[in-house]
Amino acid sequence: MSTSRRPITEFLSQSSNKLIIDVRSPAEYNHAHLPNAVNIPLFSNDERKIVGTAYKQQSREIAIKLGLDFFGPKMKAIVEEVEQLLNTNQTVSKNTRNGQTPTSNSVFLYCWRGGMRSAAVAWLLQLYGFNTVVLKGGYKTYRNFVLDALSLPFSLTILGGYTGSAKTEILQHLKESGECIVDLEGLAVHKGSAFGSLGMPAQPSQEMFENNLALELLKQKSSPVWIEDESQRIGNVNIPTTFWTTMRSSPVYFIDVPFEERLEHIMAGYGAFKKEDLADAIQRISKRLGPLETKTALCHVQENRVKDGFRILLTYYDKQYKKALQNRENLPALITTFTCETIGDGIAARLLKHHPV
Repeated sequence: MSTSRRPITEFLSQSSNKLIIDVRSPAEYNHAHLPNAVNIPLFSNDERKIVGTAYKQQSREIAIKLGLDFFGPKMKAIVEEVEQLLNTNQTVSKNTRNGQTPTSNSVFLYCWRGGMRSAAVAWLLQLYGFNTVVLKGGYKTYRNFVLDALSLPFSLTILGGYTGSAKTEILQHLKESGECIVDLEGLAVHKGSAFGSLGMPAQPSQEMFENNLALELLKQKSSPVWIEDESQRIGNVNIPTTFWTTMRSSPVYFIDVPFEERLEHIMAGYGAFKKEDLADAIQRISKRLGPLETKTALCHVQENRVKDGFRILLTYYDKQYKKALQNRENLPALITTFTCETIGDGIAARLLKHHPV
């Protein structure tokens, strides 16, 4: 068995559906990592700090000896965890390959720069009998790859529409029809309004959002890619400026759904949440909504007239979206409008009929 180092493009292509291990500390991993990677840290957060301090203030040799003190007692556990993960991967792969059991026991690893941490774990796993592949340049190289990828001139088709037009659901229908889509709100773990975090898990970090976005874009095998029209900011994360610029210059298919239909759709999605959660969301946009509208919307919610409160908010969001939509250069040449009497209204089929290929 052997260890090899691969540049980023080879590493990504060869590691598809394989076990990818991030050997950095839990804090580094939790901040951001390669999508689908699992964390088997060589050092804990405190151990990494101790080794790093020794390296800077004393010597490389002392740091290595400290590292070995931490690494030694963990060797067996690391091997056993990798073994278990590989067995799990093998089972999953068998189920997705019509019963053919894979023979690969390759493990793909990376640390921050592809240096001592990944080399140490790769040596251990190679000694045990695994094929190990280390990412040349480590996670730092992957981040540069992501930033370069997000600057590429992707061919996009923007699905536009006022709040409550069921754009996310339409994207899923398009996906089921074989179209390429990227779900920005899914990647951001946020539904894109002041209420977008309700019922959702925690959002990823900005860096992790970018990592996931780049991977999803590069996975698409054909173009154009359907993507929902969004503000640059989705909750606590931002669409990278280079990619946002591409979105703003791409053709827009605008879904025009009546106000009352959209209001009912919003009620179905958010109407059952607690009054306190709805009130907190309203307060978050109070400065933009204005004192009178904020007070009125809050009163409606507290008095169980949630729909009336949402009516105020939807009017506000319609104004904001219209302003953002029109703030495009050469909008008449970019936009195609589809009128819908009801949510859905066969819109996915209509979009496909007119979709340029």
